[in-house]
Formats: sequence, C-alpha cells, structure tokens
Amino acid sequence: MVLTYTLTQDHGYVLAVAISAIFVTEILGGQVGGARKRAQVPYPYLYADKAEAEKDPKKKIFNCYQRAHQNTLEKLPGFLVLLAGASIEHPYLAAVSGAVWTVSRIAYAKGYQTGDPAKRQYGAFGYLGYFALLGASIKTAYNLIF
Repeated sequence: MVLTYTLTQDHGYVLAVAISAIFVTEILGGQVGGARKRAQVPYPYLYADKAEAEKDPKKKIFNCYQRAHQNTLEKLPGFLVLLAGASIEHPYLAAVSGAVWTVSRIAYAKGYQTGDPAKRQYGAFGYLGYFALLGASIKTAYNLIF
C-alpha cells in the first residue's frame, strides 16, 4: 500500500522550528566558548576539574554552561526525529510543540547558566512539547503501519 502526503504551509513552520532548534544549539555552543575563555579552561578539557570548580566560581559557571549545551546536544537528535514524524500527519501540532520545546531549551540553559543547577528546571515546560511530539509520532507510525 502506498500512502501519499502533501506538504502544506504548516510544514514550512515545522522546518522553521527545526532550524530554530539548531540555531539555539549553536548559540549555546558559542556561549560555552565565552564561558571557557572567562574561566580559563584550556582545550581539550571538556569540563573544569571538580576541585577547581569548587574554588573558582567562573569554573563552576563554565561547567554549568557546558552541561546545558551538552544536554541540549544529547536531546536534539530525538527531538528532530519526533518533530519529523509528528509533522507527517500533524504539521501544525508539530510546529507548535517543537516551538515550545525549543523555547524551553533557552529557559533551561538560562537557568542552568546561573551556576545553580537546580534552576535548569525553568525549562521543564518543554516536556509538554516533547510528549506531544511523541504522541503524534506514535499515532503517525501506527497509521503508516496499519
């Protein structure tokens, strides 16, 4: 059986959200570079040593910047797969849910970058978008299989 789907204007919004998520990730990477310079953490070290970070607030902040970026990188592939899957049948829902997730990554990073890792929870609302994408992707997969 062959199924045919038509791309609509809403699919353009989905692509814009995907591009925005990549921009957010790149911006966070740039911020890590600035924090690395301020904290004087040399390459190739991914993080400042725990003992150094406990003594030097700039090094602790650097670790928080690095972790916020790393976590976003870890989540991005799954997000993009779910965004694409959900957009097949539900492009508007995918675009809105994806935008929520993307904005939440900014809130997550801003909270984490304060140096208080507990404030990363500012971005917890992103799970609303993520689980909407997961549900729509599961529905789409089901409809494609059966």
